[in-house]
Amino acid sequence: MLFLLREHIEFMDLYFTEGTVVLPDRLIPDGFVQVVGDAIQAVGDLSTLPKNLQGSRIDLQGGYLVPGYVDLHVHGGAGADFMDGTEEAFRTVCQAHLRHGTTSLLPTTTVAHHDQHLRFLELCRHLCREGTQGASILGAHFYGPYFAPDARGCHPLEPIRPPQPEEYEQYLAFADSIVTATVAPELPGAEAFTRACRVRGVRCNAGHTYATFDQMRAAVDWGVRHVDHLFCAMSDRARLRQSQTYPMRGGVVEATLFFDELTTEVIADGKHLERELLMLAYKIKGPDRLALVTDCNRALDMPDGEYVFGPQQGGERIYRRNGVGVMLDGQALASGVMGMDHGVQTFHRLTGIDLPLVVRMATLTPARIAGHDADIGSIVPGKKSQFARAR
Repeated sequence: MLFLLREHIEFMDLYFTEGTVVLPDRLIPDGFVQVVGDAIQAVGDLSTLPKNLQGSRIDLQGGYLVPGYVDLHVHGGAGADFMDGTEEAFRTVCQAHLRHGTTSLLPTTTVAHHDQHLRFLELCRHLCREGTQGASILGAHFYGPYFAPDARGCHPLEPIRPPQPEEYEQYLAFADSIVTATVAPELPGAEAFTRACRVRGVRCNAGHTYATFDQMRAAVDWGVRHVDHLFCAMSDRARLRQSQTYPMRGGVVEATLFFDELTTEVIADGKHLERELLMLAYKIKGPDRLALVTDCNRALDMPDGEYVFGPQQGGERIYRRNGVGVMLDGQALASGVMGMDHGVQTFHRLTGIDLPLVVRMATLTPARIAGHDADIGSIVPGKKSQFARAR
């Protein structure tokens, strides 16, 4: 179980002892971490703890101290969705994920109408600066509406559209608070959108796409550097085989695994991907190019039942059932409903990969993908004091 340790407590000096400190590449049994103000001051084993240390001591009670988790792809929680368009919804979601050890996240849009996206971006900019009393907002993940219609997953069909400059220039007016933007590379206008994002410092992803390998190669040349939820809502050789062309072509899955320039992410809830797919992603991409995400909808910490994915007005109706979101017909999954603490534990349990490497994929790696690894993502002197405690 995970318990959040607040980022700071009235700037009081703190030190954590009686547990194991998790670094990106190793464990420190009987370790300590000293915090001064809201920054990490020192890290080491207990034998090197400074004498006559002043401040309050936090007893880890034999547990693990890990960096606060960083979620690149999250839609909602505790009954709220970021696309609901209210400050209350944003705060509810951020506070819900904080309870699961996530201390930083990218609020992620769904397919919706233009005015709904603008309202989302306004709130994201405001609360990125104002704070949420929950997980910190690093900036937006502008995710819908530029998807391939056939690869939309649980997103509504009607608002899906290709990128048009007269529309996306209004979104890019918020580039100072947009971290990543997703596009299906096969759409008309995808190249221009990607290049416009890159000029403004917005990182670009490929997602919800049935692009061919060659189209993905072109997207990498434009500046796409990340692929959303590997194996989900994307093309592969078998799907593209339907076109009956020879020789057989690879798709997004093969391109993601092939191109070293591309990082990617997996939903490690134990429902979306079986162990062997998690192992394949890890084997090829490694812990520095593979992140764990929740892709969590509003049903986090809620009972099984029917919910809306995306905005209450115009979203897609789904079920929460047996620890995952499912479409109403029961024939496909519809995003996650579990927190990052569950994802870390599940990935570690299923794969047996060493704990520091699994934790790295939920902390330092996503922080680097988002461009925030100088401040968060690992327990290193000088970084922000964002932690979680795990048993």
